[in-house]
Amino acid sequence: MAGTLNTALLILSLAASWACLWVASHQPLWPALVAAWLFSLINNTTFALMHEAVHGLGAKSARRNELLGIMAGLAFPTSFSMQRVAHMGHHQRNRTDLELYDYYLPSQSRLVRNIWLYAGNLLGLYWWSVVFSNLVYLLAPGVYRSRFFVDRLAPALGFGPYVADLVKLPVTRVWTEIALAFGYQALTFYWLDLTVVGVLTCYWAFALHWSVLQYADHAWSARDVRSGAWNLKVLAPFRWIALNYHYHQAHHQHPQVPWFELPRWVDAAERQPSFWRVYFSLWKGVRPAPPMGAAADLAFLFPSQPPAE
Repeated sequence: MAGTLNTALLILSLAASWACLWVASHQPLWPALVAAWLFSLINNTTFALMHEAVHGLGAKSARRNELLGIMAGLAFPTSFSMQRVAHMGHHQRNRTDLELYDYYLPSQSRLVRNIWLYAGNLLGLYWWSVVFSNLVYLLAPGVYRSRFFVDRLAPALGFGPYVADLVKLPVTRVWTEIALAFGYQALTFYWLDLTVVGVLTCYWAFALHWSVLQYADHAWSARDVRSGAWNLKVLAPFRWIALNYHYHQAHHQHPQVPWFELPRWVDAAERQPSFWRVYFSLWKGVRPAPPMGAAADLAFLFPSQPPAE
């Protein structure tokens, strides 16, 4: 059932994203902006499907699961193999000193950490940096795997542990998946007669949405690898489009539960901040990091409300 459902959702989301790209490229300003906004939501559906495949939940067959992940990665665009390694690394490093973007450690520059937060998560450069690094891998895999890139550039951008894991992957497989992803983008651009402005508008909207969502579901949560995330409150239609991605704590606690079963694992007794509450709190900038094991900073998120009993 899961495989058939996810495959159908992938086809529908890709078709809907094509429609959004076409409208953004060929229609007047306001319809184009609405199309870009819809694209930012719909393209996250394909990302959520790739996320399911990363955990082996995209389809019952390992081969179909792999194919689903690769196909979903085309729309990002990225390599499914790279995404799988990076995301599994996220589950291992979540809320540790190696993956902490809402706080800064005593040895770290507050200014640099704020640049990462504002430029990366809030202004969308997180997504652009992933795509740019994939382009570097496509054009010059040796540069991506060089000591300069791994030991100096990636850590300076906040991706040090991830890139160190990614360079261990087979070069041919990763390069082929990235080539397929950029080839898909080029063919879509040609077949739909898209414009550069229309495509950039859609992908910038997606970059803003995706980049902030990657950390809004973690910011100020407990410094705990397994429970350091939120089950965010959002309007149900938006949560459905994202395939329950906002139920992120439930996912971290039960990573082998498929997206359509996650609501059953949400603890209604625990406080659930809204996506927008966390989003606006991030604009206040990074804060000194509490020790590993510290509880969620509910006082910061809900300063005018008494703690839940």
